Amino acid sequence: MAIVRVRQHVNPLSRKYQQPVTPPDWEKIYANPTQPLHLDIGCGRGVFLLEMAQQQPEWNFLGLEIREPLVDQANQWRDEVGLTNLHYIFCNVTNSLSPLLESLQLRQLQYVSIQFPDPWFKKRHQKRRVVKPEMVNCLAQYLIPGGTVFLQSDVQEVAVEMGDRFQEHPAFVKQGTAAWLDTNPLPIATEREQSVLSRGEPVYRAVFVRRDA
Repeated sequence: MAIVRVRQHVNPLSRKYQQPVTPPDWEKIYANPTQPLHLDIGCGRGVFLLEMAQQQPEWNFLGLEIREPLVDQANQWRDEVGLTNLHYIFCNVTNSLSPLLESLQLRQLQYVSIQFPDPWFKKRHQKRRVVKPEMVNCLAQYLIPGGTVFLQSDVQEVAVEMGDRFQEHPAFVKQGTAAWLDTNPLPIATEREQSVLSRGEPVYRAVFVRRDA
């Protein structure tokens, strides 16, 4: 697969990313739009979802990514494989998550993964981090009762902050009593996770479950 070169980080607060995306016609996107949906926020090149969609044809998969060339490439790879349960959308999650999930209408959102988001280490840049209270509120609104949110990062500060945001919301409860999960509950590891583990570095993981309404 040819690899598109892009900037590693994109500022979601810049003017060019302030227009919310127009939701697609899901009937034209998925062969069976009523299947349970796994949403991957910040999907990067989309390889993780490409493999997941092939392993689990009974699920639909949706990747959201702010770097447009990566989205174009990912959808091209999807078409080459011939998958009808996978789609990628170029958007700024901060302003596009709510209209996208609202357009689904049927509450089939059952799994959300947020994996290795940009850490934005500098204090003045931390407002660019993806997991904000507004996102947590949106996911609480559209994730089905019993639905799952999987978080992971190789930066402990970022993992703690993401976990705190979900822990503070009354709709979510953390799964398990340990501070972090020892293993990934999903059958596929992202490229970033594979790279981190190959260097013998830690990955901080947590799972939150949507409480019954």
